[in-house]
Amino acid sequence: MKKIVIGQVGGPTSVINTTLSGFIKSTKDDHELFYIENGYEGLFYGRFIKGEEKLNKWIIDNERVPGACLGSGRFSLSERGIETCVEQLKSINADTLVVIGGNGTMKALNKIEEKSTKIGFQIQVIGLPKTVDNDLGGTDHAPGFGSAAKYVAQTTLDISRDLRSMKNFEKVRILETMGRNSGWLALASGFLRRYKEDGPHLILIPERKITKEKLIERVKEIIENYGYAIIVVSEGVELETSGQIEKEVVNGRKILGGISSAIEALLKKELKVMVRAELMGMSQRSSSTFISEVDYKEAKEVGIYGAQCVSEGRSKIMVSLQRTKQLDYNIIKIPVDLKEVVKEGERNVPDYFIDDYEQYYEWLKPFIDINSYHYPSPIARRDNNVKEPF
Repeated sequence: MKKIVIGQVGGPTSVINTTLSGFIKSTKDDHELFYIENGYEGLFYGRFIKGEEKLNKWIIDNERVPGACLGSGRFSLSERGIETCVEQLKSINADTLVVIGGNGTMKALNKIEEKSTKIGFQIQVIGLPKTVDNDLGGTDHAPGFGSAAKYVAQTTLDISRDLRSMKNFEKVRILETMGRNSGWLALASGFLRRYKEDGPHLILIPERKITKEKLIERVKEIIENYGYAIIVVSEGVELETSGQIEKEVVNGRKILGGISSAIEALLKKELKVMVRAELMGMSQRSSSTFISEVDYKEAKEVGIYGAQCVSEGRSKIMVSLQRTKQLDYNIIKIPVDLKEVVKEGERNVPDYFIDDYEQYYEWLKPFIDINSYHYPSPIARRDNNVKEPF
């Protein structure tokens, strides 16, 4: 029997509790569980909660509930902080540390393992992936992204139809998605676009730079063609006009958001039209209504496979989801070295997806299990339903 310590770190997703539940169901009868309250902050302060039967059941009951039921949050760990975390684990004679998280989480987890090894404290270390940004290295995708992408795709199309009905008053809406340094989520906004009149008409992502002059030119052209414009922008995009915006810093981390407001001000000034900026906000990662069944299934399987890795004695690894070369969508779960995950860093959208959105949407298709109903053309008696390039 092992003493397993498990926590959830970073921004939650709509399926992060699903991964936790899958892990608990597979370990609770054979091991002693301890939960970390509020992620790495709780580990730093030694806030461990024993996984007794009533608590285990409550967590399992939360497997389809958004948010992190153990508490999560963001907490920056210095080198001394890493040492303190190791000391806390050592103080309770922990055998295994399992953490559900993204890039920063895996980086800190790797440092905890290295520090433990350095002082001769043997502890099994396993990372379980999650992110809505899909920027985590070492895996084809991470649980949480599929549901967020589904939300963004449907919401963008719905807002597009809303704006079309109001275009005699309002000409431009700018929808800001999550995506610190990568545009996976923003690009998903065009997945359901079937007609050229529908939005998004323009998608801005961190991987491709655009000048304010080019932006104004593109938006002006879109309005001339369709009478209105839906622009989707990833929160990490920077324009010349937004470079002076001061970013709020919390626990050593810059808080993104606000690029849509900067673009709103720019377009109002230059085009003299009504423009509205909207943040898609936390609904992207917390909407239970938009949980993708594939995302839910894979999130649970990640937890179950993580438990298998515990039993097999694997350590210094993160559970990875990889596609096989079968014609149908098929995923295998493999362990990847934590050091390789950290080395890869943030995973940007590859050029071949940016240059060919349809190729990206084919890759994305399994996650967005929207029913077969498609909106009719926004123009009555229109027969052509072929999308045109953005």
